Amino acid sequence: MALGLSMFAIGYFVEILILMQNRTYAGIRFYVSAYAVDTNIAKQTSVLFMLICIIGNFINVLMEEGLFRGLFPRMLNSRRFWNVTSICSLFFGVWHIVGPVRNYIDGQSSFQGMIANAVMLIVSSTLVGLKLAMITYMEGNLYMGMADHFVNNTIVNLLHIESTTGTVEMMFLRITVA
Repeated sequence: MALGLSMFAIGYFVEILILMQNRTYAGIRFYVSAYAVDTNIAKQTSVLFMLICIIGNFINVLMEEGLFRGLFPRMLNSRRFWNVTSICSLFFGVWHIVGPVRNYIDGQSSFQGMIANAVMLIVSSTLVGLKLAMITYMEGNLYMGMADHFVNNTIVNLLHIESTTGTVEMMFLRITVA
């Protein structure tokens, strides 16, 4: 836990430094983004939204870990750990491109921006998938990977770095570092 939290601290610190160097750092904020089909502009700070976020993260982690570290490896039915892990982690990475695609469809991102964000998310999420698969392998069950995934998602969903040009524009950086 200490290692994970210290890596997140480094990730946030690096992002803040980059934004300060660009003179666009506006602060660090604690809130839940109100995800909608068309925009992500609302910032919810009520306890109810925090609970919904935490419950949603729990459900999401159960589903993602159950699929990508539980069901899919068993379906591939191979004794070669790295083959199965690589395939499942890449699937996990590709699973996360929905955000950039939605931002492009909503007009919040150019096509080139969507491609760049999608590639960065695929790479960082694939790395996270590899880490979670190794945790699952070392522990012999899904629980520790689920806990790690839950803490990761909850931090990313609640603790935001704002810039003068937008919020969470460099989230991939802190996720990759963490």
